[in-house]
Amino acid sequence: MRMSQLTGASCLITGGAGYIGAGLLRELAQVAGRVRRFGRSECRPPLPKGQRAALEDMVGDVGNRADIGRAIADVDYIFHLAAQTSVYVAEADPLRDQEVNLRSMLQLLEACRASGRCQTVIFSSTSTVVGLPQCWPVDESPREAPITTYDVHKLMAEQYLEYYVRRGFIRGTSLRLSNVYGPGPRSSKPERGVLNTMIRRALAGEPLKIFGHGDFVRDYVYVGDVARAFTSAAERSEAVNGQHFLLGSGKGFTLRAAVERVAEIVGAELGKPVLVEHVEPPATLSAIETRNFVADIGAVRKALGWEPRVSLDEGIRLTMAATLLEHESA
Repeated sequence: MRMSQLTGASCLITGGAGYIGAGLLRELAQVAGRVRRFGRSECRPPLPKGQRAALEDMVGDVGNRADIGRAIADVDYIFHLAAQTSVYVAEADPLRDQEVNLRSMLQLLEACRASGRCQTVIFSSTSTVVGLPQCWPVDESPREAPITTYDVHKLMAEQYLEYYVRRGFIRGTSLRLSNVYGPGPRSSKPERGVLNTMIRRALAGEPLKIFGHGDFVRDYVYVGDVARAFTSAAERSEAVNGQHFLLGSGKGFTLRAAVERVAEIVGAELGKPVLVEHVEPPATLSAIETRNFVADIGAVRKALGWEPRVSLDEGIRLTMAATLLEHESA
């Protein structure tokens, strides 16, 4: 058991049953003293095997003052992952998205303020708050320019977090995630977890469909590397207090290149080719889907002592292996 500030600490994961929450739980379970998984549903992914931490589940709504107050009452570190994650759902119902992605942050922050304990909050934000960058890699210096309702609310949640830090009520850091992939629960939103979806389709023998030429550049970061970044931010909470960081692999691949790597790797495993097809994008495609983005990870590397460890090819193989194992045990 490695020694860190989290050794023996009490931690809360909001949205703990979600995709990134499952990866973070695996990481925290090896070091923390106690981990509470908080969410609306009693249906949760299995707890990690061989964990050292005491694990518990709590059902509640992060947007409900009494529920979140109960959840944060006796914890040291709060990893705030609970969110509505679809750009399209946010555009269809901005008020509901505000409730889930912004008001819930305020409820959490107010509960922390009322506790008087100056707890640490690590927030899962998104790299798309920078909008449509004209050049890349992108560092923390450009002015944020969100172009979707979802990104506006994510940015406002970051700003509220930073405001409560300035008031001295909490310690807090935001991590702006790029395209996360790797083993874990399936996303309920079709536009999320695209690389994971492609791997599952390839293993099922289905063709892989790409909108247009697939020339837009993305930064794919493995979920295990993301989980380590969250724990590193908690461990160095004093040094990174009130800051935000872009979190990616630091390497860019076009969507076409990434999908072709999936086809080649899965095809080699199956012993037969996996087809890649190009189709016309739907008229409803959000402009944010046309962005090019690669993270400059110099700041997060220096601040957290963090490095991505898993390459795209290795991550695809690990995700493929986990998917095959999931099918065997189903």
